[in-house]
Amino acid sequence: MESVSMKLLESLEKLNYEFKGFPSTEKPLALNEIGQQKWSLLEGDLPLPVATLKASILENNSRWMRLFTKKYGAHIAPHGKTSMSPQLFQRQMDDGAWAITVANVHQLRLCRKWKIKRVLMANQVAGLQNLRELTNELASDPELDFYILVDSVENVKQLAVAAKDQGLQNPIQVLVELGFPGGRTGCRNIKSALEVARIVKSLVPQVSLRGVEGYEALLRNRPNPEKSIREFLLEIKELVNICTFEDLFAKGPVILSAGGSDFFDLVLQELANPSKKREVICVIRSGCYLTHDSLNYQRIFERIRIRTPEVDEFKPALLPALQIWGVIQSIPEPELCIVNIGKRDVSYDLEMPLPELTFRPGIDSIPQPLIGNCRVKELNDQHAYLEISELNKLRVGDLLAFGISHPCTTFDKWRLLYLVDDYYNVIGAIRTYLA
Repeated sequence: MESVSMKLLESLEKLNYEFKGFPSTEKPLALNEIGQQKWSLLEGDLPLPVATLKASILENNSRWMRLFTKKYGAHIAPHGKTSMSPQLFQRQMDDGAWAITVANVHQLRLCRKWKIKRVLMANQVAGLQNLRELTNELASDPELDFYILVDSVENVKQLAVAAKDQGLQNPIQVLVELGFPGGRTGCRNIKSALEVARIVKSLVPQVSLRGVEGYEALLRNRPNPEKSIREFLLEIKELVNICTFEDLFAKGPVILSAGGSDFFDLVLQELANPSKKREVICVIRSGCYLTHDSLNYQRIFERIRIRTPEVDEFKPALLPALQIWGVIQSIPEPELCIVNIGKRDVSYDLEMPLPELTFRPGIDSIPQPLIGNCRVKELNDQHAYLEISELNKLRVGDLLAFGISHPCTTFDKWRLLYLVDDYYNVIGAIRTYLA
């Protein structure tokens, strides 16, 4: 597989009417040509529904996370599964991301194609075919700085056999995953984690132990989640110290990774300087910070602000960049609008989309906030049932912008999203590869 530069990638594929949101009247365009067309969402140049990303907010959120992690001397390896967009990955790498995190071999393969040179797979790989796929990727790019999780002796042995069969030049770098009872993957206690770490040490040079990892967010439903998370993070530090004492880690900095998008502040507070005997690199893996959202992660960030006031040192805070725009196609009852967005266009696994702005072509100069109580009470595949206040004199043909909850399950509904300026002029686009 040949890797390509971002500039070349954006010029290779021609986008056309087969992409949702692309004007059918336009000739096929490369991704890097879209920003030159001077399209305007508000002037009706785009078919609806359409997904937009505010460029200024992406810039703000990227800057904010860079400054916040720097405060703690830590790094970020944003989880690529959120967007699987090479343009957003490049933005994150340009702004100092330590690596890109992936969940499976397919995502690793795409990162290689996009010239990402350091990848953390926050997952295990099992099964003969999957292991062959993984080692094929590593053999094809010996310079790739790659890390993977393990949580069982069996999986470590399988990785070692696969590495030997493939004749890899370099050991597969692994992080032992520490979990907790009732959680997802991960060794359930330090004792079993040490067994895994020791077997890794015995199977050098096929594998090498480079760090410890954990995923704390699934403790959110405990009676006292903050206490439970802090205790779990202390166990991770203890595991690092024991592995250091037993000289289980390979040469180089010890990688210490945790932190999704819910509790990254606690991770940064607790995992600072876990060992004085080895250089340690602390890596969080938040994926949703770049676009943020208008509901779920907005509330999560407010809770972060309460428990960690230091987040306000870097203003403005994280802001929602992603919106889905639709048009009112029917008002069958006085307080009910039917909008042409649905489950195929916007996330609904956590909450219904949030109606934020309205725009009447030919009348309004800028989008207007909705007045009173408005809510999406139901979604069909292609329709939103919007309950509206009598104060909103909406009519068929009005545009509506919706904030979203959960970026991951909105991105996977779009192959093409438009970058817009603060006046909703299209200044670029991003491509996603989630399906």
